[in-house]
Amino acid sequence: MKKNYFKLALVSIGLSIGLTACTNKLDLLPTNDITAAQVYGTPAGYKIAFAKVYGAFATTGNQGPNSGDIQGIDAGFSDFFRLFWKAQEVTTDEAVIGWGDAGLPDFHKMNWSANNPFLKGLYYRSFYQITLANDFIRQSSDAKLAERGISGADADNIRKYRAEARFIRAFQYWALLDLFGRPAFVTDADALGATLPQQASKADLFNYIKSELEAIEPLLPAPKTNEYGRADKGAAWALLARLYLNAAVYTGTPKYTEAITYSSKVISQGGYTLLADYRKLMRADNHIGNTEAIFTINYDGLKTQNWGGTTFLTHASVGGSMSAAAFGVDGGWGGLRTTKNLPNLFPDVTGTLDQRSQFHTAGQSIEINEIGTFNDGYGVTKFKNIKSDGTAGSNLTWMDIDFPLFRLGEQYLIYAEAALRGGSGGNLTTAVSYINLLRTRAVAAAIVQADLTLPFILDERGRELYWEGHRRTDLIRFGKFTDGSYLWPWKGDIKPGKAVESWRNVFPIPSDELVANPNLTQNPN
Repeated sequence: MKKNYFKLALVSIGLSIGLTACTNKLDLLPTNDITAAQVYGTPAGYKIAFAKVYGAFATTGNQGPNSGDIQGIDAGFSDFFRLFWKAQEVTTDEAVIGWGDAGLPDFHKMNWSANNPFLKGLYYRSFYQITLANDFIRQSSDAKLAERGISGADADNIRKYRAEARFIRAFQYWALLDLFGRPAFVTDADALGATLPQQASKADLFNYIKSELEAIEPLLPAPKTNEYGRADKGAAWALLARLYLNAAVYTGTPKYTEAITYSSKVISQGGYTLLADYRKLMRADNHIGNTEAIFTINYDGLKTQNWGGTTFLTHASVGGSMSAAAFGVDGGWGGLRTTKNLPNLFPDVTGTLDQRSQFHTAGQSIEINEIGTFNDGYGVTKFKNIKSDGTAGSNLTWMDIDFPLFRLGEQYLIYAEAALRGGSGGNLTTAVSYINLLRTRAVAAAIVQADLTLPFILDERGRELYWEGHRRTDLIRFGKFTDGSYLWPWKGDIKPGKAVESWRNVFPIPSDELVANPNLTQNPN
């Protein structure tokens, strides 16, 4: 059984916000008789509230898999990672989903609107976690601790929790920056519900995230010294590296030198090493001996049951002739596959020449004539609720597979790309060596420096990181998400694919949010 900090007490403060008029409720505690003084009156109360800040990653509500913190969206759809993953993957060449839920087909067809329910759910889920973090940060100031008579080791622990809550808030603001560009902005410094939040510019939000991560870096534990699944310096460095790699997209100003600086910190100071077998990265016991993971969303089939996360990824990937038992599930949902573009990145689909190639082809067509037909498109077998010894996870319905929001493999790729794009402090010889560490692990042919080009980097990121929530961001950074220079089946809602409007590089602010908050304006289109 996993022992993860935030799996201990997820029945904490029952914060709940609605999808409508959300912006004037971002920092409101629930409409019940529980006061902040009661919630945060003891060190134990702080720990429970802190567990909820983390738990919002891995659960949808306080009462089990069918409960939801977010009103206006089905609880089963409202898990952060399920929503984030759809926005990052189903909109790209890496994934299609065959279900017809309202708004879902719009993702791969790239014809979404500001009324898309999944985009609204994603926007509000991110803000829900920001709300939790803001309240914890507000309630854990030195003044509040002194007021409540909390001192000594208890106060020191709560200060550590506070730094982690600031990291989680920074992460969610990065997600909002990447996805929506100019979201509403509220911090612990804003009075509870006093005014409607202002809209952040991309540049201001970028600088805020950067400054927050820099400020908390000395306050966070050293890499790999915190409880598994909790943030440390390595997580802050990894997010800074990702932020700087995409700085030109976010602000118009490249920051490749800084991307090298922080990816190098992760690589040289974090103590991380690649997991020996790539095929075991996404397994039911990937919390044991995972030397590659930097920061994870922890799922447990017994303690964090919800219909999102890796439960969604694993079940939805199983269909057709695929054996549910081989994936450690009690049945497949027959939804997720990939377009031909992903398997075509590999020298073969069997995994013989590159073990990262994990596809189910029996009974499947590589061509997708109908998105709603599961047998159209290869299955992806990357996620399995199976332990290293071949036995199933603790539950066949809800998965034990932890999801790495950051892992070492991505940092090698960030370093290589930033060096190739001209960042200072790195060199191409080292970049090639990092790429070859990934390829050697995958039993793939090594490259030489002449092979290291930007198109190669994009393809290598596809081979290494597919279905891990990176692809949309990558395609935008390489200028290939919306234009006609790179196509995939059903991009733009035609079988061969076509260019779409450039404004789709940023998702629209949800219409409900604009109605609720006159301080916000829609992203350009």
